[in-house]
Formats: sequence, C-alpha cells, structure tokens
Amino acid sequence: MDRRKFFKYAGFAAVGLAAGLPAKLLAAEALAEPVTGCDLECACDSEGFVRQMYPPASASRWAMVIDLRICREDPDCRDCIKACHQIHNVPDYQDAKNEVKWIWKEPFSHAFTEADHQYITGHIMHSNTLLLCNHCDNPPCVKVCPTKATFKREKDGLVMMDWHRCIGCRYCIAACPYGSRSFNYREPKKFFTEKGQRLQPDFPARTRGVVEKCTFCEERLARGEWPACVLACPHNAIAFGDLGNPTDPVRRILQDTFTIRRKPALGTQPEIYYIV
Repeated sequence: MDRRKFFKYAGFAAVGLAAGLPAKLLAAEALAEPVTGCDLECACDSEGFVRQMYPPASASRWAMVIDLRICREDPDCRDCIKACHQIHNVPDYQDAKNEVKWIWKEPFSHAFTEADHQYITGHIMHSNTLLLCNHCDNPPCVKVCPTKATFKREKDGLVMMDWHRCIGCRYCIAACPYGSRSFNYREPKKFFTEKGQRLQPDFPARTRGVVEKCTFCEERLARGEWPACVLACPHNAIAFGDLGNPTDPVRRILQDTFTIRRKPALGTQPEIYYIV
C-alpha cells in the first residue's frame, strides 16, 4: 500500500470509529484486493458480484441493490440502520407516533403488497425487508411540494430536501406511496440533550415542524465515501453505484440477476432494486 492510500484508509478508520461503525468492516475494505477485467477499482464478494472499493466520483444516476437473500440469513441485524441514524442525527423516540426514520425494516408482505403469489414460502413473506427513500425517477413528492423544499437533482437523480424551505405542510408525506418520509412532531435537538447524547457535528440536526428522509448520504458521496448503510452492512448485502454506467458493478448485478422494485405499476420508477 502506498503512502497516499495509507493515509486515506487511516482517515476512513477515524471517521468510522468516531461514528461507532464496526472496525472489521473498515479493515475488510482496506485489505480488499483489486481484480482485473474492470475499469474501476473493485473486488469480488462471496457471491461473485463485483463491488467497487470506492464510490464513483460522480454519477448520472445513483441506484441501490439490496440482496434480501443475504439479509434473511441474519434477520436481527440492524447495523445499517444504526449507522445511518447515528451519522444523521435521527432521534430514536421509541414511540410510533413520533417516529422518525430514514431506513427501517418491514415484513416483505407489507413492503411488496403486489407480490400476490400463493406459492411464495412463508419465510420470505414474513421476513423483514430493508426500506428507505427510493429516490424515484418520477417522484410524486416533488410535484406536490409548494415551496420546492423537495426537489430532484438533475446531475445524479437524487431526491433531496432543503429543510430551511420546508413549511411542514406534509403534502410530500401524503404523496409518497412508500412511507419514506417522517415529520418532526418534536424537537430533535432537545431530545438528544435530554438523553445526554452528542449530536454528530458533521450533519445538521433538523427542527420541529419539518419533514425529513434518506438522502442517499449525498454529503458522504461528495467526499468520496460510501453511504453509511453500505459501509456498515457486515454481510455486503447492499450494493450502490451509477446506474448510467454500463461497467458499474450495480449495473452488472442488474444485468445478471433478476430483481424487483416496490409498486412499479405506479410509474414512479424507484431506483432501489431487491434481489429476492
């Protein structure tokens, strides 16, 4: 390993440990050996899929693939959820009424209500599915926002939020068919103070009266880092990359593996794909 890479991995390790991410994941990424036959620096996982060691510097369309077969092998794992919520100052109220969530789990039968196949085995139908904002190509939430606080980025397709412009009308919550948005009924900063928990200084805490959701960790992508959920997953069940690049590992997975999306008949064109 040359000097530049040594300091790069050292920086990743410092950030990961500060955020409470498993050190073994950082070590595994640092020790991954590049493979030939790919124009990106990448490595093969246990399933044979080619995964990039670093996210692309830019993308024409970010997309995610979640392998539910791997998730079912460890149904109690919540590492990706913990990492995401910790890094983004998402409060854990332990209260369904006030719940704020960026990434969460629901039973497969709830997530894929259109999967009406009488022969699907029970362990699939009742297993948990990892859910988050789908960053749709045709996002209904953007169309209904009166202040343009919710918008779609032209350069990479991410559905973003400007929390300073949000007036809390909750039209976007009503329009989203995936339940991917949360409303702040309480003051998050006050919650963290009362619990004696430290706010992560690298990401702004929202205020009472605004809506929030997953942003695909756009602040981390801008620094050349993986989204928190991708890095934290101990089983490599989440792949992330540029759907517009034919050589990107995510694109290769979608070419070689059958995947499904949530509620495709609605025409929203969600960009999270699931291997069942």
